[in-house]
Amino acid sequence: MGGVGKLGGRPEPREGPTPLGAPLPIFRWEQIRQHDLPDDKWLVIERRVYDISRWAQRHPGGSRLIGHHCAEDATDAFHAFHQDLRYVRKFLKPLLIGELAPEEPSQYGAQNVQLIEDFRALRQAAEDMKLFQVDHTFFGLLLGHILAMELLAWLIVYLSGPGWVSSILAALILALSQAQCWCLQHDIGHTFIFTKSRWNHVAQQFVMGQLKGFSAHWWNFRHFQHHAKPNIFHKDPDVGVAPVFLLGESCVEYGKKKIRYLPYNCQHLYFFLIGPPLLALVNFELENLAHMLLRMQWMDLLWAASFYSRFFLSYAPFYGATGTLFFFVAIRVLESHWFVWITQMNHIPKEIGYEKHRDWASSQLITTCNVKPSFLVDWFSGHLCYQIEHHLFPTMPRHSYPRVAPLVKAFCSKHGLQYEVKPFLTAMADIVRSLKKSGDVWLDAYLHQ
Repeated sequence: MGGVGKLGGRPEPREGPTPLGAPLPIFRWEQIRQHDLPDDKWLVIERRVYDISRWAQRHPGGSRLIGHHCAEDATDAFHAFHQDLRYVRKFLKPLLIGELAPEEPSQYGAQNVQLIEDFRALRQAAEDMKLFQVDHTFFGLLLGHILAMELLAWLIVYLSGPGWVSSILAALILALSQAQCWCLQHDIGHTFIFTKSRWNHVAQQFVMGQLKGFSAHWWNFRHFQHHAKPNIFHKDPDVGVAPVFLLGESCVEYGKKKIRYLPYNCQHLYFFLIGPPLLALVNFELENLAHMLLRMQWMDLLWAASFYSRFFLSYAPFYGATGTLFFFVAIRVLESHWFVWITQMNHIPKEIGYEKHRDWASSQLITTCNVKPSFLVDWFSGHLCYQIEHHLFPTMPRHSYPRVAPLVKAFCSKHGLQYEVKPFLTAMADIVRSLKKSGDVWLDAYLHQ
C-alpha cells in the first residue's frame, strides 16, 4: 500500500484493513491529494478515506470510472451510481484506511458547502417522494412497442414485397426501433429496473445484444465515465473526438501549438458528412467489435452474433445477401443520425474542458441542458430532453423526471445555477453553432500565436 510521510503529526496508514475496534488514522486533504497515481489511488466517501489501489481493477463499473474520482470527495458520485448502498458498503469496508481530520471540510477544495448540503437534501426529498421507484409497466410497454415495430417492419416487407416503398418504410420503422433500443438499454444499464444487478445485466445484454448487435459492456464502459465527469477531456470518452473535431478548450490548445490535421474552421460543415451518417455505422461498429475481442467479452459477442444472424435470416429471403447488407447499412445510417443529434444536443453546446474539480451538482449542471418537453419529444428522445435531471440522478427512472424537475429548478434558482431549457430545433442548431464557434477559436489562436 502506498504510504505518505507524516504531515502535521498525522499517522501513516496501516498495511491492510484497519483492525476491528482500532482507532482510524486521521488524514488531511494535502495528504489525500498525493494519492492520485496509476498504482496508488485513494478516495473519500462520507468523510472516510479508502485505498482502492488494488481493488479498482475489480470495480464493476471499471477501474477508470472509479479512478476519475481519486483524491476527491466522491460521496455524491457514490450515491448517484449505486442503488443499494448497504450492499455496496460491504465492498468498501475492507478498503477503509482512515478518516478526514475533524477540522477538514468534507468537500474538495473551495467548493460551496451550502450548495452541496442543499443538493443532498434535494436527493433526500426525491427519495421521500418515491421518485426512484420503478414503474415496471412503463418499461414493459417500451420493450413491447420495440418488438412490435420489429415485427411490423418485417410484415411490411413480407406482405408487400421488397419494393422501394416498402423497403424505405421498413427501414424507417427499424431505425426508430433501434433508436428506442438505445434508450431502453440505457435505462437498464443504469441498473435500476430490477432489484438484482444480475437481472439488469442480462436484460441489457438482451436489448443491446439481441435487438441491436452491440456490447453492453462496451456501452457501460464509455457511458459511466461520461456520467462521472461529463465534458472533461481524458475522462469523458464522448468528448474525445480530436483530431477529427475540436471542442472547448482543445481549440485554443491546438491553435497555440499550430496543429492542423483538418481545416477545423470548417468542422461545422464536414460534420454533416462524417458525423451523423457514420457514427453508428463505422465508429461504433469498429470500436464495439474491438472492445469485445480485446476485453474478451465472449457473452456479449454471442449476443451480438445472434442479432446479425436473426437480421440476415429474416431479410435475406427477400433481398439476398447483398441486398440485406445494403438494407442494414441504410438502417444504421438513419439510426446514426438520430443518435448524434439527440445525444449531443444536450452536451456539445455546453462547457467542454479539463478537470475543474467541481462538486457533483455543479459539474453536471454546467455541462448539460434540457430541451422543451412534449409527448413526442419525450418519446423520440427517450426522455433525454430531461438531461439535467438524468445527470443529477442517473438511477432515477425517466418517468419521474417531470416530477423532480420543479425541485431541481428551485435548487438552481437558489444557488444561481443555470437551468437551461431550449426548443427542440434550437438545440439541434446549437450543435452546429458550437462547432463553428470552436473552429473559429482554433483559427484565431492558430493565426495569432
